[in-house]
Amino acid sequence: MTETFSAGAATRQHADPADFGVLEAADLLRSRRMSAAELTDACLRRIETRNGGPPTSDGAPDAINAWARLYPEIAREHAALADVRRTTDGDATPLLCGIPIGVKDLYAVGGLPVTASSRMLEGNVAADDSTAWARLRAHGMVLLGHTHTHEFAAGGTTDQVGNPHSLRLIAGGSSGGSAAALAARMTPAALGSDTCGSLRIPSACCGTCAIKPTHGRIPIDGIIPLAPSLDHPGPMARTVADCAALLAGMAAGGPAVTPLMPPPAEIAGPPVTARPGGRPLAGVTIALTDRTHAITMAGAIGRGLEEATRTCERLGAQIIELPAPWTFEWDDLSFVLLTDVWAYHGDLVDRHDHYRPAIAEFVEAARTFTDAQAYLAAQARRAEGTTMWEDWFRHNDVDLVLEPTLPILPYERGPGYDRGHAGGPGDPLIELTALWDMTGMPVAALPVSWNVGVSLIGPRGHEAPLIQTAIDLQEHALGIPGDPVGRSTP
Repeated sequence: MTETFSAGAATRQHADPADFGVLEAADLLRSRRMSAAELTDACLRRIETRNGGPPTSDGAPDAINAWARLYPEIAREHAALADVRRTTDGDATPLLCGIPIGVKDLYAVGGLPVTASSRMLEGNVAADDSTAWARLRAHGMVLLGHTHTHEFAAGGTTDQVGNPHSLRLIAGGSSGGSAAALAARMTPAALGSDTCGSLRIPSACCGTCAIKPTHGRIPIDGIIPLAPSLDHPGPMARTVADCAALLAGMAAGGPAVTPLMPPPAEIAGPPVTARPGGRPLAGVTIALTDRTHAITMAGAIGRGLEEATRTCERLGAQIIELPAPWTFEWDDLSFVLLTDVWAYHGDLVDRHDHYRPAIAEFVEAARTFTDAQAYLAAQARRAEGTTMWEDWFRHNDVDLVLEPTLPILPYERGPGYDRGHAGGPGDPLIELTALWDMTGMPVAALPVSWNVGVSLIGPRGHEAPLIQTAIDLQEHALGIPGDPVGRSTP
């Protein structure tokens, strides 16, 4: 039997509380039409029916296997505490209190394992919470479990995870477990991280959403690093508005201070609702650049970009075309990325045979990146390029850039951990995404369909107008891909 719940401005049909998004669920929790215990139990039942069995390290062809580890007893404990808190705190209860979440297996949770989905870190137990999780825990969120990452976040496929829309396809990476859990409606919220595209790639592959905030917006303390000067923790959900609610909780307490860039200005409450009217994007200037001209794009990707562009125009935005002012050299990305990688993995050399083959190859390459002068020169060029983009936005009165998240559709899963598949220059999965990690600029990624995504990019520190435009675009036009269960996809 299907019950109708009113959540926010929309009324949606849901047969199961596990189908609710963050803001829908928060509305029901606030009005006492649902308890955190009921919502959590629904998510745990959904995981049991859809994950494809208990979590495993390597996955299986017939399983989604989104989770590295599940914590049902802890989840029920957190939910019970959230329900008590709503009773005692009333209207002062945080928005996110009682909302279940999956946390990428890089985020430390005090007293629990954190392994980066790697046998290398078996038995590693976190002493303290990561800063990002500590902030969300303080808001009363309910921890369902750790989601799988591509091992050590060093890849874009997460092959131990199946795409809920078609199990033979990659879920994307490195935050593939989080995106798969969201798409399969096992959780309304998840955490990921992004070094060369790892929040946005899986979102484009699975039809979910993500926000890559300005670099430094969310501290990386307590998160297993890939490359700290590129790493961006961020929220994932099925809508941009839900991501924005999570971002507000993650950013509460202030940004990190990095040696490379000044911390971004604080967000004055990111928006979580669409603006009314038929032309909510009036006054917004969105640029299309020539970054896609020199790459091969799948036909469906080009059509998705055209649809998003026409929709922005219909909603009132001015669309202009301008050449991009700067792009990085791949050698510079390698110097920055691999030098940072070796700074962490150099301490694990005595266990090198525990890596999966592709990650072993990746770390072997990083071993040679120890030239401080080359590293600092690459970082200097990165900073210069970021300034060129900032000037470009300002001088051309551009608010946002619109482009495809990926130039390709998700492909067959399986060989992503084999040698020869370590990624890097020429990898189409990061061909468009990596620039925005090098510049540290915020990006909102949202779906056109379950396997085609677009990204909106803004200047550093401009999350609020970026998020507002993305919410308007999704809520007024592009919508949310449906539940993949019961649908056959080629």
